Order: sequence, then C-alpha cells, then structure tokens
Amino acid sequence: MSTSVQETVPKRRVAIIGGGLVGALAVLYFAKRGWQVSLFELREDLRVPENKKNLSHRSINLALSARGLSALKRISLGLDDKILEHVIHMKGRMIHLGEGKLKSQLYGVFGECIHSVEREILLELLLNTAATFTNVKMYFQHQFKRCNFDDGILEFENKKTGNPFQDSADLIIGADGAFSAVRTQLMRVVRMDYSQEYISHAYLELTIPPRVNDKDEEEFAMDPNHLHIWPRHSFMMIALPNRNKSFTCTLFMPFENFDALKTEDDLMEFFRKYYADSIPLIGEDQLKKGYFRNPRGSLMSIKCKPYHYKDRAVIIGDAAHCMVPFYGQGMNCGFQDVEMLNGIFEEYEISAVQSSDKLALALEEFTKRRHPDAIAICDLAMYNYIEMRSSVVKPWYLLRKRIEETLYWLFPTRSIAPLYTMVSFSTMRYSEAVQRWKRQGFLLNVIGVSILTTVTAASIWIGYYRF
Repeated sequence: MSTSVQETVPKRRVAIIGGGLVGALAVLYFAKRGWQVSLFELREDLRVPENKKNLSHRSINLALSARGLSALKRISLGLDDKILEHVIHMKGRMIHLGEGKLKSQLYGVFGECIHSVEREILLELLLNTAATFTNVKMYFQHQFKRCNFDDGILEFENKKTGNPFQDSADLIIGADGAFSAVRTQLMRVVRMDYSQEYISHAYLELTIPPRVNDKDEEEFAMDPNHLHIWPRHSFMMIALPNRNKSFTCTLFMPFENFDALKTEDDLMEFFRKYYADSIPLIGEDQLKKGYFRNPRGSLMSIKCKPYHYKDRAVIIGDAAHCMVPFYGQGMNCGFQDVEMLNGIFEEYEISAVQSSDKLALALEEFTKRRHPDAIAICDLAMYNYIEMRSSVVKPWYLLRKRIEETLYWLFPTRSIAPLYTMVSFSTMRYSEAVQRWKRQGFLLNVIGVSILTTVTAASIWIGYYRF
C-alpha cells in the first residue's frame, strides 16, 4: 500500500483495560506501532501528588530481571537504562539461619543479579513516557463494566462523576489483573478452561527502617545487595531493599499461624523463637503496630485458556496467568507477554491501518505459544516457595546446587544450567527451561549420589585405619 493511501486509511484503535505495569507497557508498544491507543484505569492517576497518599497497601518494590529488562529494551525508548538508574542490585539470597548466623547464596555463577525496583517509580516512568505520544489517551477513575467484542463497544463508569462513558475499539486488551473484568466478559463468548487455586498461606508486610550511623546519617540496617530470607520450613519471612534505605519485609505463613497470634505477647514470643535477629531491626513497637494494623493478603494462582477471541480481544499479564510471588516473575512474565505479542504482530505483519490481515491468526498464535510458558512459571512459582522456606538449608539441595553451578561454570554453553539462571537471567521460554531442568535433574542426582557414596566410603576407610 502506498504512503498516500495509508495516510487516508483510518488507524486501528486499541482499548487497553488496566493501567498497571503491564497495561502501561502495552500502551507504549501499540503507540509505537502507530495504533490509536486508549488506556482505561480504575484507580486515580498516581502521577498527581495528592493521589499518592491513596495508593493501596502493596509491596513498593519488585524484582526486575532479564525478561522484564528485555521487554523494556526492545521498544527502543531507553526505558531499560532509565529504570536501572533507580534500582538496587541484589546478587543473591542472604539466609538468616538463626542465632545471628548468616549464609550468602549467590544467584548467578558469573555475577548476575536481579534488581529491586519500586513499583511507583517504574509505573510513573511508563505513564510519563506514554503521555508523550500524541496517539495515546489515558482515562483514570474509569471502571470497565461490559463490552460487546464483535461490535467493539465498551462501557465504563466514570467513578469521579458517576456518569456512564462509552468507547469503541478494533482490539480490546485486558490487562486488568487477577480479578479481570475483561476475562469475565471473555468467558461469555469462548469456551475457556479456567482454574483458580488459593494456597493455604497468607502474607503480611512489615518494615525495617534505616538505621542512623555514628555520623548521624541514615544507612541500610542489613546488606542491601541481597534478598534476605528467614526460612522456617513451613513459613518464612523475606526482606527487599528500598532506595530510602529501608527494607520491605513480607511474612508468609499459614492462616492458622496468623490466627494463633492474638496478642502482643503471642507475637513477641513467636518472633523471639523464629525471627529473633529481626526484632531489633524492625523495632519492637513498630513490629507490634505493623502486625496488628497491616492487612493480611491472600495468595492465589490462576490458569486459563484461550487468551483471545477472534481478532477482537486478548488478555495479558495477571488477567491471563496469575502466579504466587515466590519466583519474582509476575511482572517480568507480564512484560514478556507484551514483547511476545509485539513479536507475533511483526511475524504476521499486523499494521496499524485497517486491513483484512491475519490479526485473528496472530492472536490465536499468542495463546498457542504463551500458554505452555504461563503454566510452567505458575507451577515453578509454587515450587519455589518450598525451596525458599525450607530447601535452602537442606544439605542435599546445597550439594546439588554446588554441582549444578560448578558444571555450568566449567561448561556454560553445554546442557547443564541452573534453573534459576534459565528463569531469571535469560529470555528462554519458561516451558523450555522446565524441560531442561527435568532432563538434567537425573544426571545431577546420579552425580550427587556418587559424591556422597565416595565421601562416605572414604570416611569409613579413614576411620578404619585410624582406629
């Protein structure tokens, strides 16, 4: 099609429901492709200073890793470099074993790290960048009510005025989170397989404030270049660093454990038994206030299929695959959704102008390609909770980890690679990472058993001849 004809053909309109991190990144990708973009978000615009005090009580920091950075880089707006100016690099886990004992477990064999980033800073960067595009409109405090996918008609309620609002779009994208209203509408028009699982554990957030040094300057109370973990087998606490020198702590444990701590004395007895070294860091008064004031959150995993409807709609991020937070991949996976969708649009030559192209096939391909990966990372996130709260202190896990890392260090281009490396420090498909991990698991177990057998035999031999 000639340039003059393209200029007279109407540009496609995309409505993106959900102005969180994944939705905001989707805005940028579609704006860059030349679509007319409308973003609808239920919450207030957090870029307005007076709205920041109304932000919901959520973790202010996230773990940004290779997949998320790849999606930020691929759009070629310098977003990856800009956000890296505001992160804290975490090179490994710091295991709090009790009685003041600490053990560092590095994430990467070659010094790789993940990055603690504040949700608010990253979202502001994305929204501010979106505001620079003339083909982007953003509507805040607009609640999505319903839509007709075939006609492309969307209905909203303006929560500020109470008035109804209607819009139209050629493509509707649901990026509206775990309780997605777009997904609910999608279920009415497709035969969607859907499963939702709540785990028996809840979470509660606490804060370790900065400490003041001898120079009357604030500093981190612990090493900021580690993700700190207090593993206690059936429950755990973690802490991630913030740029203001504080740490956000999250206590994960079964609901019945939370319910058993009814008084301040119960709480302090529990913490003295399991998290004694954290008490002076948090402060006893702040611990009591935070525990009984802050809300408990539930944790769930959602899997569904398909993600699309004809050439009219698709869901991404938590709307398509909600996972528990224990692999730090929720945001990274959602960002990779957007990058993959864009890549498929390029493969199928989906343009911003109205045409009889293969948009329906492109959306179908997204479901087909992404669903195995979504299932894989949802399952891995569940698995990693067991690893973080229990396995990290077990001898067999530590032996296998050492063997795995040594082989990867010696032969980095061969088949053996740590699972964490494949998930967090590469853009390899999650499903492929799981397949490789399972294949190499048998070999690692054989090597581990051989080492244990050799060490045991040597110990018996030495003991026999010594005594």
